[in-house]
Amino acid sequence: MRRTRIVATLGPRSDTDEAISALVAAGVDVFRLSMAHSDIPAGVARLRRVRALAPDLALMVDIPGPKIRAGSFGTSPIPLNVGSAVELVEGHGEASSAQRIVVERPDVLNLLHVGDHIHIGDGGVTLEILEAGPTSRAVVAAGGTVMGKPGLSLPSAILNDRLPTLEDRARLEALADEPFEILAVSFVRSAFDVVSTRSVLARDDVMIMAKIETAEGVENLDEIIAVSDAIMVARGDLGVRLPIEDVPHLQKQIVRHGIRYARPVVVATQMLESMTHAQVPTRAEVTDVANAVLDGASAVMLSGETAIGDDPVSTVATMDRILRRAEESFDYATWGASLGVQQIGAGTQATRITAAITGAAWRAAMDENAVAIVACTRSGLTARAISRFRPPMPIVAITPSEATARQLRSSWGIQGVYLSRATDIDELCVVAVTELKIAGLARPGDAIVVMAGSASGGASITDTVRMVMVS
Repeated sequence: MRRTRIVATLGPRSDTDEAISALVAAGVDVFRLSMAHSDIPAGVARLRRVRALAPDLALMVDIPGPKIRAGSFGTSPIPLNVGSAVELVEGHGEASSAQRIVVERPDVLNLLHVGDHIHIGDGGVTLEILEAGPTSRAVVAAGGTVMGKPGLSLPSAILNDRLPTLEDRARLEALADEPFEILAVSFVRSAFDVVSTRSVLARDDVMIMAKIETAEGVENLDEIIAVSDAIMVARGDLGVRLPIEDVPHLQKQIVRHGIRYARPVVVATQMLESMTHAQVPTRAEVTDVANAVLDGASAVMLSGETAIGDDPVSTVATMDRILRRAEESFDYATWGASLGVQQIGAGTQATRITAAITGAAWRAAMDENAVAIVACTRSGLTARAISRFRPPMPIVAITPSEATARQLRSSWGIQGVYLSRATDIDELCVVAVTELKIAGLARPGDAIVVMAGSASGGASITDTVRMVMVS
């Protein structure tokens, strides 16, 4: 089974009931729903509809933070040629064109200066400001094509909002009781941004994913990871705000640091961008996706490819094939051996014990060539902690929580999740062996490593590792 997860963004080309069902069948593990492209009631209604269509998948809601977007260019590529004159105006819900770009944020154009540069989308198109004001005039300094509602990257001094923004606070209030598992927070620059967003959302059953896409986010990476539940390498804005030649190295750094803390790490932006309109990806894109797997990424994300692309299902199927092939070349033994026992949370006694126990479980499974590692977990932490070792055998989770079961769809290598109310380790071992035999993963004589809480330690702490021989 494929270990690396696929996150697919829903949009105009993939938002029908039929398309969503087809994407699930093609191999999507997590659906991403952006709150930047619709009003709050429409976003909530869409979330509920997707949950009904994909009850077992994880749903990621992405709040835009201070990101500024352009009015829609439509679903067909529109060229912006070097030297062309462009007018920038404020507005909301209006269409943009090659001559007139609508900026969907009030008062921001007044903050521009002559000579400032605005990057559109992932930085392929750049405008230079010639005249600033409520109606600004610019010239295309770097050309290309645009479509959809791309982000506009303005000078960093303009985007100095604290998170969550007022607009995002309203979104979080509306999401207070809605059925989703992951909240992706844009433009995280410090631990404060994550803690503040978590406080406003006020839900223990939702993972907070910090999107690393600014210089400040990279500088404060460790403190951000420590207070987050998951991380995204948002390469689009990262490549606009930092030297583009640094992005591959920052990707490796962010992935490695996130995994050491037992955080799922998603690599995003332009993974298979040419498949927005082409039937096959470029060789460079295939290599990029494979390298994300070899870097240890927990998941890869498709954005415009599935949101506005011509064939979202084919794109996911192609991604699935690339991931499976790359996993055949992954050096599982070297990865785990080089990881060591690392901090996986806030450094509490419970997380220290879980780190030590999962390290012991990995070594036992490798030494005895176990056919599976079983993590009995309430919050999902134990399963994510063993996942950071990237073991070659399947990881199976047993949990009493349906929300945890869906959240684990974002974690590397969790190849089976079973619901059980059992708490005694002997009971859990019986459940594990039974389910693995039914799934065809275990036969008589096979070894299985099981991690769980003991009667003395309590169910909230994973303090026991047991080798079970299948009878």
